[in-house]
Amino acid sequence: MQKVRELAEIIIQNVEKVIVGKTESIRLTVIGLLCQGHILIEDVPGTGKTVMAKSLSRSIGCIFNRIQFTPDMLPSDVTGASIYNQKTREFEYRPGPIMANIVLIDEINRATPKTQAALLEAMEEHQVTVDGITHSTPAPFLVLATQNPIEYQGTFPLPEAQLDRFLLRISIGYPSPDSEIDMMKRQQFIHPLEQLEQVIGLEDLLAAQSAIRKIRISDDICRYVVEIINATRRHGEIYLGASPRGSLGLFRTSQARAMILGRDYVLPDDIKAMAVSVLAHRLIVGSAARIGQVDACEVVEEILNEVPVPGGEVH
Repeated sequence: MQKVRELAEIIIQNVEKVIVGKTESIRLTVIGLLCQGHILIEDVPGTGKTVMAKSLSRSIGCIFNRIQFTPDMLPSDVTGASIYNQKTREFEYRPGPIMANIVLIDEINRATPKTQAALLEAMEEHQVTVDGITHSTPAPFLVLATQNPIEYQGTFPLPEAQLDRFLLRISIGYPSPDSEIDMMKRQQFIHPLEQLEQVIGLEDLLAAQSAIRKIRISDDICRYVVEIINATRRHGEIYLGASPRGSLGLFRTSQARAMILGRDYVLPDDIKAMAVSVLAHRLIVGSAARIGQVDACEVVEEILNEVPVPGGEVH
């Protein structure tokens, strides 16, 4: 457990050489990495979404691909295609950029729904099917997608089925004045991303991902997770609550957070800390509530304040 905690801190410290003053956002990204879950980075332009993804990939010794989504992209531009080889007189599969350990999908909401749907199988089943033949993605496999929630012209909102496949939705936000000054000084002569080095290997990452699952979580904590999930389904301002995939996501990320903080057991505080990032993007706010500008994050916070926290022994 101590080794995994040290590994996580090494990654966080390495990424902080590029992303200044955003430790919590970086920690959430590392939690997603350790849980083998896909991450949606949603924020306004210029806050470092793409740089965050690149910094994380450079910290790990793995295959990295970047896909810039545009309205004219085809599904085969993502998954790859079968090409006829005149020498062998057979069709050969030419892998698309999705065949990597970490895939950065920049501006995911700029592609058409047809192209977005090409990601569904890969994100859930870690495979793609081309011309009836299934091809497995490398292990580990992680999609880091970015999108701008402000600009709607020329974009296609992600369907609920795809949003549900993202383990976490995080926001980086604007830096503090001191952090912004520090950032400018660091980039005076060269961008720190260009000098960022690999700090862990692929084997270390796979071992850490396996170790996360050994963190203990009591029956009371499991019941607490389910009560939170059920509360989202019963809430009057929510049209569609969190799915069972949301329960599993909250379960797994709380294990990762506990390990990063040096514990081999999960506390209710871990559940509360992860709930908004894991659940808010999975909720569909009702039409009447949307008119009243009800935010899904606020609904999750309200539920956390209302659902009784389990007491007694949590070990």
